[in-house]
Amino acid sequence: MNKQKAESREKVKKIGGILGIKLGMTRIFDEEGNVVPVTAVLAGPCRVIQIKTKENDGYSSVQLGIGEKKKANKPLSGHLKKWGVEKVPRYIREIKVDEDLKKEEIGDEIRVEDVFEKGENVKVSGISKGKGFQGGVKRWGFAGGPKTHGQSDRWRAPGSIGASSFPSRVWKGQKMAGRMGNERVTVRNLKIVDIIKEDNVMLLKGAVPGPKGGLLIIERV
Repeated sequence: MNKQKAESREKVKKIGGILGIKLGMTRIFDEEGNVVPVTAVLAGPCRVIQIKTKENDGYSSVQLGIGEKKKANKPLSGHLKKWGVEKVPRYIREIKVDEDLKKEEIGDEIRVEDVFEKGENVKVSGISKGKGFQGGVKRWGFAGGPKTHGQSDRWRAPGSIGASSFPSRVWKGQKMAGRMGNERVTVRNLKIVDIIKEDNVMLLKGAVPGPKGGLLIIERV
């Protein structure tokens, strides 16, 4: 059993990452009695769906799937059938690897304890919460206009956005009101506070991007 675990660990080290689903935030107490805010992440089990190699695809990567859903559209059904995957995963993402994996490893199950250990630092990528159309104060932290001297309707206005002479236009990339959130965000150096092996749950110190139920990609720093 230890030999199998060692082989699995060595194989997954090549991958260096796993998919997770955000469960929400809570807090725990460390050995010294301090309160530690943590995010609970369902990190696995993930299944290897496809393996890409430098010879066939020009680069080395592994396609992982997490979760399960009832139905799949025709392109996804054909893709899963081609690689011999029976269950339809909820999420599918690709993670690059340093060297090619073997085709025999398709269908293997990867668990969180195979990839990471308690105390490691990781980087977490996810899609941030969408806030919709927001003004400059919320989106960029603008201070707003003065609150005195008869001004009552410009408190959250952005102010001047251009110049009258040169360049006589609004600069490209000028910070203005617009859509906020719903972007890919990566947070680095998050510490793994604990791993609950029987539930495939990882506790990360601090917050991670995205809403509850959102997909996360967890990789080594």
